[in-house]
Amino acid sequence: MEWLSAENVVAVSTAMVGIVASAVMVWYERHIPRRKRIGYRVQMDNPIGDDFQSGRPNVRLGSFDAPNMANGTLVLLRIENDGSESIGLDDYTSRELNGLTVEFTDRNIHGVSVTQPAGTDHLMSHFTPHSGFGYDEDGNKLRIPRVPLNRGEYFKLLVLLSGGDVGADIKLVGGIRDGVVRPNRGALPDDKPPLFSRAARVITIMLTVSVVLLAAIVIARDDNPPPLGCEKGKLTVTGSTAFAPVVQDLAKEYKKDCEGSDIDVEARGSSAGVDELEDLEGESAKTRASMLAFSDGRSARAGRTLEAEPIALSVFTLVAHDGLDLSKGLSLTSVRRLYSGEIGYWDELDPSLPHRRVVLVSRNADSGTRQIFQDRVLDGRWEGVPTTSLDCDLQGDRSAPVRCELNSTEDVLRTVAATQGAIGFSELNQATDEKGVRLVALNGDLADVDAIEHNGSPYPYRGVEYAYTYGSPPPGSLAASFLNYVRNHGQIVIRSHGHVPCSTTAGEQLCRDD
Repeated sequence: MEWLSAENVVAVSTAMVGIVASAVMVWYERHIPRRKRIGYRVQMDNPIGDDFQSGRPNVRLGSFDAPNMANGTLVLLRIENDGSESIGLDDYTSRELNGLTVEFTDRNIHGVSVTQPAGTDHLMSHFTPHSGFGYDEDGNKLRIPRVPLNRGEYFKLLVLLSGGDVGADIKLVGGIRDGVVRPNRGALPDDKPPLFSRAARVITIMLTVSVVLLAAIVIARDDNPPPLGCEKGKLTVTGSTAFAPVVQDLAKEYKKDCEGSDIDVEARGSSAGVDELEDLEGESAKTRASMLAFSDGRSARAGRTLEAEPIALSVFTLVAHDGLDLSKGLSLTSVRRLYSGEIGYWDELDPSLPHRRVVLVSRNADSGTRQIFQDRVLDGRWEGVPTTSLDCDLQGDRSAPVRCELNSTEDVLRTVAATQGAIGFSELNQATDEKGVRLVALNGDLADVDAIEHNGSPYPYRGVEYAYTYGSPPPGSLAASFLNYVRNHGQIVIRSHGHVPCSTTAGEQLCRDD
């Protein structure tokens, strides 16, 4: 019989071995508690050497400046997930922005370098001041950000210290939900490595044989199997300019994993993207499935033919020219007075502000960022000041504010930075590192993603990012595959741009409420 071929017999036998091994593993898992666990160990704690004498000028060691390092020491600290489960960003229980803190007893920190093994380059994106990473000058505490670690993943910190003695106490402080943070140690040269139990050896052997045989069968049948869930073809992603950097990175990661896919990101504004998608009425199903549109907030223009899926909670902010001192922030009432046209000069709003023309740098009518601003900040009202300038120049009626409309978030930020007396709005992450602008608090609250996600901040200027499709994308289409990739594998990319994925537990609630 055809089904009794040697290949099928091997496959069925292998499957049976795998089933038995899986049953044993289930029994093992039910009797052995699983815990999330972060371990840390000091792999090196050495004096720098005799070349570093007190009173000498600054000496550079690698990337460190080392002034007066008579008592200088180098510590290499390894931090690893040595538990049985992966650790995510939400698993850290710290109330601070950072997840963990290293305390060096009686020693001061002068520099730190982060390293990680090959294949875990994604960990480095978390080591930024925006994530809480850093230390205070002459302090003894090193703040470590919330780093997601798969089982067995680790990173190392090389820390330059002064004062204190080699071997002084080093502690890692912090907590993990349903887990522990504890010191551990590597095997010493004289230590004998621990042996597997007999049951563990049997399970390991059976699973190894099963995997090897199944892999051999797969290789024999298809030398070039496609990645799971990947689809080829061409997809155009249009819409939001504020969310475009996220989509561009998601498309780049998808194309890296799925060869043969062509994803083109064309950000034209939320409403323009939704309109372009809706204009595909009358086209073939294949053509309609070749486009996605991202919108900041639900689009009022979307018809019944379009379906919306929440992707992320986005946080936005008012931005002002850096020379305009709005460090006290603005109340919602003051913002509404500005955008109604009631205030022509800043000192009319607050006598402590300069006698300078108010310049309202806005977005065009296709902008979802503008729509959320009107809904959440202006209480549903349209901006009352008509467009008075195409390029935000200060000509015209000098008793009224200047208002201009631009095509993208990047244009708004550049114009606000270059124009005295200017105020505008932007997606938070794009505005954070923009030179020449300052973020403006609303009702006493600065835009803060972590405070919104974890502390229930009432900050108002935020909204849900939606992905629109023409009907439900057919199974096997690139649109369906890409959305599935965003939903299940895009959380790290979305978070790296300062958004909260709707697919997380906290994000799902926030996206539903907004």
